[in-house]
Formats: sequence, C-alpha cells, structure tokens
Amino acid sequence: MNITVYTESTPNPATMKFLVNKLLLNGSVDYPTRESAETSPFAKELYKFNFVNGVFFASNFVTITKTEDAEWADIEPILKEFVKGATEAELRVKEVVTDENTAFEGTETEIKIQQILHDYVRPAVEQDGGAISYRSFEDGVVTVELRGSCSGCPSSTFTLKAGIESLLKRMVPEVTEVVSEAL
Repeated sequence: MNITVYTESTPNPATMKFLVNKLLLNGSVDYPTRESAETSPFAKELYKFNFVNGVFFASNFVTITKTEDAEWADIEPILKEFVKGATEAELRVKEVVTDENTAFEGTETEIKIQQILHDYVRPAVEQDGGAISYRSFEDGVVTVELRGSCSGCPSSTFTLKAGIESLLKRMVPEVTEVVSEAL
C-alpha cells in the first residue's frame, strides 16, 4: 500500500493533525510527555525530535504538539516524512492494541450522557485532532477530559461551554454544567 500523509491545522496553533490513508489504531491514545511514550514505539521515535512536545493518536491520524520555539513551516515537512516512513514500516502505536471499550456504565442519565458524547461530540472533536472522555456526572455537572489538540487549546473553553454544554443541556435536562478535568 502506498502511504500518503496530509496535514490539517487544528484550532490549537501549537498542534497539527497528520492524517494517513491507513488505520493506525482503534480508539485513541494520548502521550502528553516523553515519559508516557515509553510503551509506544511510534510516539517514542517522535519524541526524539526536540521540537515535539505532545503526541496523540486516533484512528487514522497523529496529532503532534510542537514546542513554542518551533515553526510549523520548518518542521511540518520533516514530521510528514517521518509519519509516512513510520506508517510504511508499521511502527506500532501501542505495544498491545486493544479495541476501545464503548460499553457505558452508570445510571440511566450517565449512560445517556456517555452515548451523546460518543455519538455526537467525539467525531467533531476528532475532526480537530483531539479526543474527549467522560469522567463523571454529579449534582448536574458533567466532567470530561479533553486530550490531543484540545488539551490546552485556546478555543477549547468555548467549545466546551457553547458546544458540548449546550448540546447536553438540551438533550439531558438534568445537566446544568460541563467542566473539563485538568490533566
């Protein structure tokens, strides 16, 4: 298979999404630090570039966060070529790849919230190179975790409040607020 790589900007100016025409993994996995990448041959190699500051994988893309001093114009071609070569060499994203569990647990309201996040919010967040995970629902407050390009993105607060919160409030009347858990 001839691997092609193309890039898309994300709402976070420090991250770029590198898409490939091959499935990298089912689900998503975040390697926000060099230390966390020890179990990922692919992420470990990316962190050998001194301008890489974060790595996130989902389905057919890797979102890379750069250091402040790096310029996309300088590093994008280098990273694009690396992602192409690593994908062609079948460098593994995780040592053991397992399917992401989509079985929802909790009360009827919690299951409904998780289903909405999975069906409506997750695909939109993945389009921007990120991921969202449900954490809890207590006293009307839904807590989620944002990863990938969404982590630290200047527009993530707006996305959280104007997008996700308004959707959940409309579809689940018990929801009063949505907050993001800090990593």
